[in-house]
Amino acid sequence: MKSILIIGLGRFGSYLCTELSRLDNEIMIVDQEESALEDLLSFVTSAKIGDCTNEKVLKSLGVKNFDLCFVCIGDNFQSSLEITSLLKDLGAKYVVSKAKRDIHAKFLLRNGADEVIFPDRDIAEKAAVRFSANQVFDYMELDSDYSIYEIAPLPEWIGRSVKNVNVRAVYHANIIGVKTEGTMNLMPGPDYIFQPNEHLMIIGQNHDIAELVKKL
Repeated sequence: MKSILIIGLGRFGSYLCTELSRLDNEIMIVDQEESALEDLLSFVTSAKIGDCTNEKVLKSLGVKNFDLCFVCIGDNFQSSLEITSLLKDLGAKYVVSKAKRDIHAKFLLRNGADEVIFPDRDIAEKAAVRFSANQVFDYMELDSDYSIYEIAPLPEWIGRSVKNVNVRAVYHANIIGVKTEGTMNLMPGPDYIFQPNEHLMIIGQNHDIAELVKKL
């Protein structure tokens, strides 16, 4: 469980709040509009109305006491930049700021953000990968070179073992899990036999898995 401050309760900030609450974190939310807070009061430890570009408002929150501070202001970059900078000046431990453009991210990082996220772009990229190919059920980019894909087994793998297919040598990828009817079998052994209607969790370099996905 972590102590988390969320500044800005637009769509992303609101969804972030409810999901962090579901994971049993302690959350404070802040927004200039009281209406933005009302639907989230049952999910949080405390809620404040205030303009966080005002240093006095931020000081009153005790930002040093939070494990994470999220700046989720998407429509006013100047405010996002000012708040990010003020949070670090006031001793915030770790600041995550939302950005829409790469140039915004550069300025946020230069002005104190420990990490910048692009919710709209990240979702678009994930959706593009998933829906561009058949039998790709999920996708998670680990870094610029490696990703984890959730895919169906190739038709020619069905009834054969991991050792027999030789996934690592032939496809330059590793199977780290097999999902069947909601249950996960992690790190299947070399004698595991591929079955229809199961999902495979495969990790590898992006260009290698891209070639594998083309065969689905």
